[in-house]
Amino acid sequence: MAISLQKGQRISLEKTGGGELQQLCVGANWGAIEKKGLLGGKKMVAVDLDLSVALFDRNKVLVDLVYFGQLQAKKGGIKHSGDDTEGDVGGDDGLDNEVVLINLPAVDTNAEHMVFILNSYKNQDFKDIPFASVRIYEGTPDRVDSIVATYDVANDEKFSGSVAMIMGRMYRHNGAWKFSAIGDGTKDKKLEQVVKAVQQQYL
Repeated sequence: MAISLQKGQRISLEKTGGGELQQLCVGANWGAIEKKGLLGGKKMVAVDLDLSVALFDRNKVLVDLVYFGQLQAKKGGIKHSGDDTEGDVGGDDGLDNEVVLINLPAVDTNAEHMVFILNSYKNQDFKDIPFASVRIYEGTPDRVDSIVATYDVANDEKFSGSVAMIMGRMYRHNGAWKFSAIGDGTKDKKLEQVVKAVQQQYL
């Protein structure tokens, strides 16, 4: 049964039947913004969020960045599904809009931390986005075999002004990977700025 993560919670990345996960997906799902249209109708505004994973070494130096502009890690082990520019316009379909596929044994051995970031390409305010969630699961971007953990970030006034979110961090501990839920919003408008904030505050 999947673990529903709370902010700050940490988990070991293990298979349902025991043993360390070898390959997993981290997927992000989010909704379009509903606004009032003409004559009292409703208008759905597309939300272009971008899921990225930043890799850092033990000295907090950025060693790689996988995002819509670089869909594979330079040394292998990580692939991005591609850019989704709309979100769930017709309501929550339960599917991930963007997915990062990770083959843990093939990840750059210099990488000690992998931080997952959602940022708004058009700088849309996170408090207006109806839902955003991340889930970790065994399988592929097209097939979910077993959900390990989910982390939901509902629209909330505390995210007012935030145009990016630091979702969570995977890190090596005693030779195994663990995951820590973060869920902090940031007003940094560029991905590079979010990465710098991660370096300074979250490693």
